[in-house]
Amino acid sequence: MNIILPEQVKHIIGRLEEAGFEAYAVGGCVRDSIIGREPDDWDITTSAKPQQVKALFDRTVDTGIAHGTVTVMLDKTGYEVTTYRIDGEYADSRHPKEVSFTDNLTEDLRRRDFTVNAMAYSESRGLIDVFGGIRDLQEGIIRCVGNAQERFSEDALRILRAVRFSAQLGFSIEEETQAAARNMAGNLKNISAERIQGELVRLLVSPHPEILGKAYELGITAVVLPEFDAMMQTPQHHKHHIYNVGEHTLKALEYSEPDRIIRLAVLCHDFGKPASRTTKDGVDHFYGHPAISEELAGRMLRRLKFDNDTIRKVKALVRLHDAKPPLNDGTAEKLRSGGRAVSERSVRRLVYRCGKELFPALMQVCGADVLAQSDYRKTEKLLLLEQMYDIYEEILQKEECLSLKELAVSGRDLIGAGIAPGKEIGEILERMLEDVLDEPQHNTREYLMDTYVGGRR
Repeated sequence: MNIILPEQVKHIIGRLEEAGFEAYAVGGCVRDSIIGREPDDWDITTSAKPQQVKALFDRTVDTGIAHGTVTVMLDKTGYEVTTYRIDGEYADSRHPKEVSFTDNLTEDLRRRDFTVNAMAYSESRGLIDVFGGIRDLQEGIIRCVGNAQERFSEDALRILRAVRFSAQLGFSIEEETQAAARNMAGNLKNISAERIQGELVRLLVSPHPEILGKAYELGITAVVLPEFDAMMQTPQHHKHHIYNVGEHTLKALEYSEPDRIIRLAVLCHDFGKPASRTTKDGVDHFYGHPAISEELAGRMLRRLKFDNDTIRKVKALVRLHDAKPPLNDGTAEKLRSGGRAVSERSVRRLVYRCGKELFPALMQVCGADVLAQSDYRKTEKLLLLEQMYDIYEEILQKEECLSLKELAVSGRDLIGAGIAPGKEIGEILERMLEDVLDEPQHNTREYLMDTYVGGRR
């Protein structure tokens, strides 16, 4: 074990120790250092009271002084320094009614969530591991500090955090911790949408997004993501599938890139299947499910307070995830023989509907969807997607028009030609774009003005 503290962290700890106080790096930064990961940030815990911390450093920010936290600013970087504390009674599954400061590090570590996050380190005193964090790191276990029921009653978000850490670290969740999470999952309803969102995204972009299935088993998704529960309860009796809708989604998440937008789109891409499922002769069908999935994805993303840009992108990917050309016998034969089974025109139109910048993400979502299906025509499906992406790159190299803003004619040109501002201008531009998407060589000012203004086609 070799924990290397950044120079600025050593400076803060050293300054506190010189003044007669204890100070340690604490929590996730210690955990990550032990397992060889680069910590995202460094938190410091100390026996010094907030005002004493403030007196020792030139620039500080009162980020949570009521709870003992002062941010020390060094070279434009902030480091949270928090006084050892004992939390009082929790009234809202998140905030203690009051906190009291203590000189005892063990008491401070006792209030933390999981053993792997309840270790402290300083160069002068070494590693402080009172609750078996090293043991659980070695055994790959997420375990609450002390009584799991008490830890989850203090902050219900810890229930979801247990699954998130399991996904990030590839660890199992200890049985008593699981039992408490299952019993108390309903308390997640008291947690803000923004905090739920943060944990869900961290879980999804982790190395093991399929551990979302554990959140389902523990009753967590029933509270924070009921759309997923509906998918887990929906079978797919069809030659293209071997899993139910939820299990298929978990597999698709495993096959997708750990990108926030892509993973969210994969999560949502089949939200509409439970509502659209029909069965005929023992075979399930899901007609129109992309449109329903898009609507449900939008509702979920708004409920969890995602930003508008994320909502727009995810909805577009969900809406179009099934928009690839049908794979009939003729198409499959062309693909197997190395021929082109999709036209440039159809790819241009799909890129237009998706957006040039978002199209690679769409291909990723489609690929993950296919990889999580049965082996029936899987090879041809993947070849089709590969061909579509190749054509997309060719279109970009040729700088063909893929949007209204890339047309050789603008609304200003039409106004200059005597067309009154209003709805007609938009309609003319749309007709021009439809033409150019079919025939890229038509994207010249002369052709478009002569055809759609001079001739008024």
